[in-house]
Amino acid sequence: MTIESSSSITPVSICNTDIGSLPAPFPQLSSNILDLFLLTNKHAVITGGARGIGYVISEAYLQAGISKLAIIDYSNNEPAINRLREQFPKSSINYYDCDVRKAEQVKNVIETIHKEFETIDIFVANAGIAWTSGPLIDQDNDDEWHNVMNVDLNGVYYCAKNIGKIFRQQGKGSLIMTASMSAHIVNVPQLQAAYNVAKAGVLHLSKSLAIEWAAFARVNTVSPGYIATELSDFVPDDIKNSWYALTPKGRQGAPRELCGAYLYLASDAATFTTGSDIKVDGGYCSV
Repeated sequence: MTIESSSSITPVSICNTDIGSLPAPFPQLSSNILDLFLLTNKHAVITGGARGIGYVISEAYLQAGISKLAIIDYSNNEPAINRLREQFPKSSINYYDCDVRKAEQVKNVIETIHKEFETIDIFVANAGIAWTSGPLIDQDNDDEWHNVMNVDLNGVYYCAKNIGKIFRQQGKGSLIMTASMSAHIVNVPQLQAAYNVAKAGVLHLSKSLAIEWAAFARVNTVSPGYIATELSDFVPDDIKNSWYALTPKGRQGAPRELCGAYLYLASDAATFTTGSDIKVDGGYCSV
């Protein structure tokens, strides 16, 4: 077998010409690994940050030293915000009411936060709703389909489009999207095709933007499994018991068990991590 010399091999094209000359330079990072996970002097935005998974992400980022935090949610959640302000009096915590289904509202609120914060280092597109209407084929109209798509997928798109412009202007940023294990598998026994499709779209949107934005920002997803939040309070015990049987860890996850993934992706410990997805599902997708 003849092996050609390297000089005769046609070089591959650059996957993103905006990166510039190759190799790209290494970032300058602290030699202390724990320092890399701190969010000191950083500014973050979290959608759906006043309840459920979003609330524990907000709390975790504040514990990690975030300087300014903007929480976007829909409906009055001042009690939750006040609890955070009491816990973390040294951090600036702002609340913004916004319906992520409305493109203009999302654009305006992100522009407002940018003006107030001057820089945005981290954006967590976390707001989402569940599908509770059963088999898709039995729906009398398309209203619920469009509602789930508008919150869980289009809402993430509106956030990404607007924060991406800011990240490009700054030359830095980390966008983290909440996907789901439902982006990878089809859940049973409940039937939730619309939710699965929306979350699969979020997963692939993240990978696509990771390539588009490689020169100036990172884009990643976290895929939670069954998490014990108020979103699943309505689910009957017999269905939850089937979840436990299908999950190798035999239970739902506690919301705080997600925080490590969101902290890692937000931090300087993840400067070479983009286009990735972290499953936190008790092993569900491994079966």
